[in-house]
Amino acid sequence: MSIFYKNYDKGMRRLLIGLLCGFTMVFDIIAQQDPQYSQYMFNQMAVNPGYAGSHDAICLTAVHRQQWVGIDGAPNTSVFTVNTPFKLFGASHGAGVTIMSDQIGFNTNVSAGLDYAFRLPLGPGKLGIGVSGMFLNKALAATWSIPGSDWISDPSIPKEDESVMGFDMGVGVFYRAEKVYLGLSSTHLLGPSMKYDKDEANAKLTRHYYATAGCLLPLNNPAWEIAPSLMAYSDGTTSQLTTNVNIMYNKKFWGGVGYRMNDAVIVMIGVDLFNGLKVGYAFDYTYSSLHKYFSAGGSHEVMVSYCFNLVKERVVKKYKSVRFL
Repeated sequence: MSIFYKNYDKGMRRLLIGLLCGFTMVFDIIAQQDPQYSQYMFNQMAVNPGYAGSHDAICLTAVHRQQWVGIDGAPNTSVFTVNTPFKLFGASHGAGVTIMSDQIGFNTNVSAGLDYAFRLPLGPGKLGIGVSGMFLNKALAATWSIPGSDWISDPSIPKEDESVMGFDMGVGVFYRAEKVYLGLSSTHLLGPSMKYDKDEANAKLTRHYYATAGCLLPLNNPAWEIAPSLMAYSDGTTSQLTTNVNIMYNKKFWGGVGYRMNDAVIVMIGVDLFNGLKVGYAFDYTYSSLHKYFSAGGSHEVMVSYCFNLVKERVVKKYKSVRFL
């Protein structure tokens, strides 16, 4: 059995390295409806319900991203997730909650949803098969203006602030072993179309597809590890790829670089402070034509994560009696 695990681990590493190289050559980056993240490896619940319970602990994660600093109306995203494993009828399950706020220009999108995953053993790890359901609120502000030009009325632009509600779903599978993970998922499965009440404007979400992969590769010094990863996205028309390589020391400190194709170079640092509390920071240096409009050169992203167990392992204590010495 140990030989199987060693061969399996080597095969998975080769597969992931191949995926990293292959996806880098074929994927192009274009704008998407869902928010983008640089520290996606800590924020997979946002796009994949199969991730729920995969750490065998209760995990809370908060991410805030300020994109394209210096441009008025640039994306400003906050997301909070919590997920936990649980047992029911002798089987393993996962459940979670995802809350997101994404503001872009005059649009403010807020969503809140529940995630569920059925988890089953597969090789040296576990596979989670998940589904999510969420309520969406899309708000559109009426404070429209075009700098340096005369305003021309458009009947499709609301004269007053508007808001519309909708329901959406997502699906995903997520596999995690000790040093490998793989995920496939789709958001906006229902492709909801939400019409504003007072105007002709219509908000339609298209289906998004995600693929994620990552692994830990040991170095000669066991205190050091390399953690390559990728996230690929497509909505059937446009595509995007982000790749990262982190170097980890003593499973406590990490730092690395990433690349979002035709858009940005990413620098990341992070630390596991104590008892499962992690803090990470990423800076995106945008090198596209948008760069000249930035006051700080790119985007900032902060991540805080905390994982813990409610049930502690019982410590068996042994006592010696003088009668039996």
